[in-house]
Amino acid sequence: MSLINPPKPQPGDRVAIVSPAAGIAGLYPLPYELGLQRLKTEFGLIPVEYPATRKMGATPQERADDLHAAFADPDIKAVIATIGGEDQITVLPHLDEKLITANPKPYFGHSDNTNVLTWLHNRGIQGFYGGSVMVQFGRPGAMHPATKESLHAALFTEGEYELTESTAYGDKDSSWEDPDTFAKEPELEPAGGWIWHQPNTKIKAPAWGGNLEILSWLMMAGKEINAPEHYDGKVLFFETSEEMPSATEVYRILRNMGERGLLQRFPAVLVGRAKAWFFDNQDTDRATHTREQREAVLKAFGEYAPEAMIVFDVDLGHTDPQVIIPVGGAIEVDGPRRRITVTY
Repeated sequence: MSLINPPKPQPGDRVAIVSPAAGIAGLYPLPYELGLQRLKTEFGLIPVEYPATRKMGATPQERADDLHAAFADPDIKAVIATIGGEDQITVLPHLDEKLITANPKPYFGHSDNTNVLTWLHNRGIQGFYGGSVMVQFGRPGAMHPATKESLHAALFTEGEYELTESTAYGDKDSSWEDPDTFAKEPELEPAGGWIWHQPNTKIKAPAWGGNLEILSWLMMAGKEINAPEHYDGKVLFFETSEEMPSATEVYRILRNMGERGLLQRFPAVLVGRAKAWFFDNQDTDRATHTREQREAVLKAFGEYAPEAMIVFDVDLGHTDPQVIIPVGGAIEVDGPRRRITVTY
């Protein structure tokens, strides 16, 4: 299937700010307002809110209505999610396929936005995994330079963009209710860079994936996951959320994907750096959590796709910084040269 890469916005354009997953912007205005301000001052864009953007408890239909209004408006040049959530899957049945496919636009979001991004991909529209208003744009202190550079490239340009390894990362959050949180940047810790498994080949192919837990929910619901041959030769990418699924759960999800005939289709895989800290789970041994998750991934692929080339600790998920991954756009994974290049 040939995907449409929708026209990109330019500074001065209007962009839709929507909450198809959850109206958390209404609960935590500090990171939200900061993200809106940065869209204006640092990216030159004009953010446009919709009725359910700050509304907790908005119905799936209300959230779908906001998406329809954003895609239908010719003055809106991109659609950016405020944040994720946990029930965006319930919005999918309400989406108007004819309306959205007639008005394709770049869509940015991560985590629960895997649902909409997968829906768009299945209808021939490329989207972008990453770049939520409250998290990446609204980062305390300042946007991370790597995040900002990747977002700028994905928003405004077309063509290849080479990802770079991080020398430091963060996954510890501070309270969004405390103004002092936003007076300084988050603390980062040394990062070891990418970890390569079987870097013997060079693969360039369309990317598919998202948050692993959301992909598993889509499979359980029988929604938007196609027949295995649909994914032949593609580059799989995935990451795990702040809910920090155990290594056993990660293995089981991947095992089930293998039993479905999916894992065998991907010659190259990018695995996001695992988040290993959250407010209600602060005592986890972070090094052990990430090591065990890596071992779970290797076990599953060893059983179902032993030839796959895998790159771990790519900054594409719930940790800081975050780079943008084009869902449906090409990714070149060059094992011998240890390089990853995306096409925006």
